[in-house]
Amino acid sequence: MMKFINIGFGNMIAAHRIVAVVSPESSPIKRLISEQKEAGRVIDVSCGRRTRSVIITDSDHVILSALAAETISGRLEGVFETADEEDEE
Repeated sequence: MMKFINIGFGNMIAAHRIVAVVSPESSPIKRLISEQKEAGRVIDVSCGRRTRSVIITDSDHVILSALAAETISGRLEGVFETADEEDEE
């Protein structure tokens, strides 16, 4: 079963497609965002607010979210803990 997590403002992403959730502050991440914008692979779901996390997917898309990386990480942990419990049943 595919699990989705909320990444802010009603936007959802398939949990199994996420490779990394990082802060947008470092130079390498800023460079990655810039390169992917040129390639047309950036999805901005921050609704005009400050970008607080960058989600990198297995399809090389970069998703900009207004939620903190820690918030998204916590939601991911909840999804995978629930999946583990279902596997045990």
